[in-house]
Amino acid sequence: MALAVASSAAQAGLLVDADPDWKEGEVSMPQAPQPDDLRAFDVGSPSPNGFFVDEASISVGEDRVVRYTLVVRTPGGAENVTFEGIRCATGERRIYASGRKDGSWVPMKNSDWQPISDNTYNRPRAALAYDYFCDGPAAPRDRAHALRLLQQRRDPTRPFGER
Repeated sequence: MALAVASSAAQAGLLVDADPDWKEGEVSMPQAPQPDDLRAFDVGSPSPNGFFVDEASISVGEDRVVRYTLVVRTPGGAENVTFEGIRCATGERRIYASGRKDGSWVPMKNSDWQPISDNTYNRPRAALAYDYFCDGPAAPRDRAHALRLLQQRRDPTRPFGER
């Protein structure tokens, strides 16, 4: 067990162990995303899809989890909407719910915290965590800070803390 925790912390690039007393705060589903609130972001690899975060949904909880609505659009017009969270301290992500066309949310059946792996499916989450929201294991200070970070992608050639 300790080896699994250590290796997931190492994979996430963390230099500290996660807080064993951490408790997730209460989560409320946001309003459905509106077109004017969507901010496109670069996932850092070629993709025919468009990736957007609903700026109105961004929050940073007292538990230091960055929560947001992710919208993925295919060239054919299909859209996938999910409400998610990133825990910078552990390099993990959680998908809370999937959005429906009518604006309602369907809770995910498997909504456990999982390591952010940099594969095709998780590339938008990895980009948001490592290129935008997280400064190493540090989460944004608050919503306004998270919005500023989303507007300026981190330069991967510069050390954490520099933009």
